[in-house]
Amino acid sequence: MPKNQFQRAIFALLTVIVTVHAYIFYSIYVIHGSTFISNVPGCTGVLDAVRSMGGVPMFGTNLPIWSVVLVEFICAYALELSIGSPWSFKLTCKVFDPRDTHPVMFETAIISATVGIICPAMSFLAALFYYPYPYQTFNIFTLLANWLQLVCYNFPFAFFSQLFFIQPLIRTIFRRLFRNTPD
Repeated sequence: MPKNQFQRAIFALLTVIVTVHAYIFYSIYVIHGSTFISNVPGCTGVLDAVRSMGGVPMFGTNLPIWSVVLVEFICAYALELSIGSPWSFKLTCKVFDPRDTHPVMFETAIISATVGIICPAMSFLAALFYYPYPYQTFNIFTLLANWLQLVCYNFPFAFFSQLFFIQPLIRTIFRRLFRNTPD
């Protein structure tokens, strides 16, 4: 789809904008929602608990949700541009020849490779960002256990959301932004 560096950067930007918001929503509501509610007495909903806590726990303190989105966006965009896109394309080209492979199969292989690269990398960063600093001293085994747990939580969501929702949406938007023929 993207034909040059500018288009690759825009494609990555669109992907990361949608993906970061989806994953933060998934993390706050699905993974941590019941914990947030049970830790804050009198709260009946996740958003109410996050407000009562003064934000989302990150770096050992509670940060506003917009700062969590910003930190994760910067990290995800940097990883996508530097590692995700280039490596996933190279890995896919080792298995499939883009000239002989149906475009849907080739794009599906790229999406799968990207998830296989970015999900463990972002899960490791999340394990660092959300490490239980106020409660525990740093332990490499706790970090690795948290990382593996996050990969197990995030990988199925990442794979299916990227394959069936996020990438089709981004590809549709991208085609409309960079179409060669006028309406």
